[in-house]
Amino acid sequence: MRPARLAVTLTAHGSRDPRAARATEALTRAVARRRPEWEVRASYLDHAGPRPREVLGAFADAGHRHAVLVPLLLTSAYHGRVDVPGEITAARAEHPALRVEQAGVLGPIDGRVPELLLDALVARLPAATPATPGGGAAPDALVLAAAGTRNADARATVEEAAAALSDRLGMPCRVAYASAAPPLSGDVVRDLRAAGHDRVALVSYFLAPGLLWDSTLASAREAGVFAAGEPMTDASALAELVVARVLEVSARPVVAVAA
Repeated sequence: MRPARLAVTLTAHGSRDPRAARATEALTRAVARRRPEWEVRASYLDHAGPRPREVLGAFADAGHRHAVLVPLLLTSAYHGRVDVPGEITAARAEHPALRVEQAGVLGPIDGRVPELLLDALVARLPAATPATPGGGAAPDALVLAAAGTRNADARATVEEAAAALSDRLGMPCRVAYASAAPPLSGDVVRDLRAAGHDRVALVSYFLAPGLLWDSTLASAREAGVFAAGEPMTDASALAELVVARVLEVSARPVVAVAA
């Protein structure tokens, strides 16, 4: 009998910074703990390995007939629209017996901002403690710092996430980017401070740390940011969101097939 377990690969962009791969592996383990009946592995589009087609091929070689690829992306820009489908197409060509489905990205889709995404962002908000500037006072404005993309539709989904976070927390939330599009996080921090917000906090719209996150954090600190959160990495709500994305495309039961 071939394995009836669902095979899942969490596909990150990849980075030369080893912290990024460690964060991806931590999220992969968090998902596997929630769904022990699944086989869950990480894969990477660039810089690190293994590639998605390699993991999907290993699933096929192990006898799996059904796999889901979850893009660890917050927007559906070039990587989600071109790179990921290309990997799936290659895997299907090499392993035609393997049914491969692509889950949705982890950010907003069709104007819907996942509540679990907001939960993950809130979980990584900087804590208000006595050691924080201001003696533990809570932030009064937020900057949602994203990696950046030239794709206007993708940037619109980041704005949707910022608006939803603003509604959730009842304070202004503006978007900043580390690359590819303005504004930089430091510019937004300065604008909010000039508008009278003394406790501007940086919220990380990153799944993992890396050079882009470091640069946006440095920009915000240079501008006098009140406090800064951390990338979502393996936040409990993020792992739950990955599970939800898998279930959205794998509702049909996977039946064991005789070899």
